[in-house]
Amino acid sequence: MLISRVKQVYQYIFSKFDESNNSEIKKILSEEEFLIFSTMSNYDKVHSYNLYQKVKEDKILSSEKLYLKLALLHDSGKGKVGLFRRIKKVLVGDKILEQHPSIAFEKLKNINFDLAKLCLQHHDKDVDEKMKIFQELDDK
Repeated sequence: MLISRVKQVYQYIFSKFDESNNSEIKKILSEEEFLIFSTMSNYDKVHSYNLYQKVKEDKILSSEKLYLKLALLHDSGKGKVGLFRRIKKVLVGDKILEQHPSIAFEKLKNINFDLAKLCLQHHDKDVDEKMKIFQELDDK
């Protein structure tokens, strides 16, 4: 777990989202969904695109367009949150960051209700097999 967290900090500081990936992303997301993706922080875009690649490679989820979209937008409720707030969330909790599934749901509910529901549930414990696979990929 510690190695995973150190990797996240490194990624937050040093990685930059490659805008050339947008052409591939636009093939998956609708215009309105892409607009939401485009407002995400650099770190969340990098993380989401990496997760999208993992979902694309998964035997079960790769054929599920909704899960490909979920990979790209599951953290869209986080906003432009900085590194220190993210560290605070891990160490002691953070009310706003803990509400990111609900915020993502609100952003997406009138655009794609099924996707919004998945965003709302992506941290729940009592979920179906597909969501369990998604959660495992997200935690890697």
